[in-house]
Amino acid sequence: MKFTATREQIIQPVQAVIGVVERKQTMPVLANVLLSVKGNRLSVTGTDLEVELVASGEVNVGQPGEITVPGRKLLEIAKALPDKVSVTVSLDGERLKVVAGRSRFTLSTLAATEFPVVESVSAQQTLTLPQAELGRLIAKTHFSMAQQDVRYYLNGTLLETDGKLLRTVATDGHRLAIAEAQLATGGKNVTAQQVIVPRKGILELQRILGNEGDVEITIGSNHIRLQIGDIRFTSKLIDGKFPDYGRVIPASPSKAVVVERDSFRAALQRTAILSNEKYRGVRVSLAKNSLKLQAHNPEQEEAQDEVEIDYAGEEMEIGFNVTYLLDALTAIDTETVELGLTDSNSSCLIRSPGTTHSRYVVMPMRL
Repeated sequence: MKFTATREQIIQPVQAVIGVVERKQTMPVLANVLLSVKGNRLSVTGTDLEVELVASGEVNVGQPGEITVPGRKLLEIAKALPDKVSVTVSLDGERLKVVAGRSRFTLSTLAATEFPVVESVSAQQTLTLPQAELGRLIAKTHFSMAQQDVRYYLNGTLLETDGKLLRTVATDGHRLAIAEAQLATGGKNVTAQQVIVPRKGILELQRILGNEGDVEITIGSNHIRLQIGDIRFTSKLIDGKFPDYGRVIPASPSKAVVVERDSFRAALQRTAILSNEKYRGVRVSLAKNSLKLQAHNPEQEEAQDEVEIDYAGEEMEIGFNVTYLLDALTAIDTETVELGLTDSNSSCLIRSPGTTHSRYVVMPMRL
C-alpha cells in the first residue's frame, strides 16, 4: 500500500472519524483506524462497535491496499506537519511509514482483517433532507436524552417518520423534548417507522452535520446509515420500545403564560445561583402579569427574582428543576415563549407561541 497526499487531505478524513476512536479499548484494533486506498481515493474508518464512521477523499494512489494504524497518533503527526506539505504514506512489512520533507515516522499496524466493519444495511426505507434541518432536530432535543439509565431505551433519541414528517424525541423520564421537520419529498419504501439511535451516535452526528447539502438516511432493522457528503455514518439501533411520549404532552393546559425568553432565562440563571446544588429546585409563582422566582439551599441562603408576563389567570405556585427549564429556553429561538400550565402537580409545556414544531415538557418537583 502506498499513497501521496497533502497534509490537509490526510487530516480531513481522519479528523472526521476520530470521535468514535476510544483511547482505552478492550480490543486493541479499536484504537486504530482502517486506511483503505484504491482507485484515486483514501477511505478512513473508525468504530467503537456501536457507531462506525467512514470518511473518504482524493489522493494519489501508488499501490492499493488496506491496513489499520493508531488513529490519534496519525492525526497528531499530520497536524504537526507544515501546512500543505506533501506526505507519502507507505506500508513497509508490518510498519507504516509516513514521510514529509525531512520528517519521518514509523507506526505500528494491525491487519485489516482484524478490523470489524458493518458491510451493508438492509434498507427498509430511505429519506433525504437538508443537513441543517437534521442538525436542528438533534440540537433541539439531544439534551433531554438519559445518560446511563437502567431503562436503556431512554439512552438515545427516537427518530420517527411517516414519510411526510421526520420527528426526533428524547426523554430522561423527568423532561421531554420533541422537534419535527417536513420532508420535502417522499423517500423510498416510506412507511411509519420508529427507531432509537444511541446517545453516542446522536452526539457524533451533531459533530459532523454541516449547514450545506443534503443527508441521505437509510433505516434498516438493526442499523441506521447516513451519507453526509464524503462521510458515511452507521450506528446500531437500540433494541427496545420507546415510551408512548404522546401521553405525557399536556393536551390543553388551562393557563397560558407568555414571557420574554431572554429576561426569563436571565432571571432563572440568577435565581439558580442559590438553588440546592443537588436538586436544582426553583419555585415559580404566578400572579396577574407577574412571575416570581424563588430558590434556597441548605445554607439558608435565598434568591428571589421577578419577570413581567402576559397573564390574567388565577394565582398558583409550582416547583421545577431550573436546569430543565434553562435547557428548553436555550433550544427555543423566538423572542417570546409560551408556558402551558394546569396546576402545581402537572407538567409544564414550553414552546414558541402558536407553533408545535418543537415542544418541551418539564415535570414539576416538590419543594
